Amino acid sequence: MIRVLLVDDHQVVRRGLRTFLEIQDDIEVVGEASDGAEGVARTEELKPDVVLMDVKMPGMDGVEALRKLRELANPARVLIVTSFTEQRTVVPALRAGAAGYVYKDVDPDALAGAIRSVHAGHVLLQPEVAGALLSQEEANGSQGRGGSLTEREREVLGLIADGRSNREIARALVLSEKTVKTHVSNILMKLDLADRTQAALWAVRHGVAG
Repeated sequence: MIRVLLVDDHQVVRRGLRTFLEIQDDIEVVGEASDGAEGVARTEELKPDVVLMDVKMPGMDGVEALRKLRELANPARVLIVTSFTEQRTVVPALRAGAAGYVYKDVDPDALAGAIRSVHAGHVLLQPEVAGALLSQEEANGSQGRGGSLTEREREVLGLIADGRSNREIARALVLSEKTVKTHVSNILMKLDLADRTQAALWAVRHGVAG
């Protein structure tokens, strides 16, 4: 079962999400929160696999909550569910550690698919937002760091860019998942990147993606 936490300041939105998700055979809603601070606390308490989080909320918003979860090294994957389409709203959330985003009017089956996808380690980005993130990565000067990667790390990075999970990478390269996790950690450290989203974008920008 994929354990999901709902974080949104509108009760009607939470209720609608719960109603749909609870009919899914492989998804369990383990709790709800009405703002970012409560979302962080509930994530630490309930240890969900995936957090569905709104961006604009009173008090601590979704971006600040994402940063807090990163500081706490919480392993939950965060999927932004937003009604805002502007890059200036979505891009900061992705840079803060979100695994992707969907809009609140998303088809219910597509939402379930998105939850399964981020739980598997994939990154969900639309092309225009990916382009904005790539421009920021170029501006922060990380392009010269790729030379420090080993050949195996470059293989792993290419598969991350293809949207593969650690399990899928391990299967493709005939490695253990533990070894893949070590390679991913080394890649992030060497490239001075925060997460798999930034790693995938870096790979695309610098021709490492397959």
